[in-house]
Amino acid sequence: MNYTLWEIQGLLALLFLFAGSVKLAPPVETIARKMPLPGFFVRFIGVAEVLGGAGLILPGLPRIRQGLTPPAAAGLVIVIIGATALTLANTGAGPALLPLMVSLLAGFMAWSRSGISKRYWRELCLSSPQS
Repeated sequence: MNYTLWEIQGLLALLFLFAGSVKLAPPVETIARKMPLPGFFVRFIGVAEVLGGAGLILPGLPRIRQGLTPPAAAGLVIVIIGATALTLANTGAGPALLPLMVSLLAGFMAWSRSGISKRYWRELCLSSPQS
């Protein structure tokens, strides 16, 4: 399971690092024309995505402060819920499925990397009737 979680973390980190850098690279005027949000707010979202993507990977590589990964994933869930709502309002339900799935993966990552999931599975296994 740990390998699968690392694969999901890596893919999510690449996705958010790319999405954030796309929002940070062009001039603010170009961003403001492409999105229905103020340019500086889009920059703020880009910074949040880059920091969140880095927060998914960097604590786990040297195994220092690994407790920062679940809050990074939870923060990305908040960002992507906003993206899902914006996509739903502007283009409809079909295109909003992609950010919805990404938010579910980030939420799963936040839950599974926290101590909550370990306690949940341990209690579930201990409370199940033995045959």
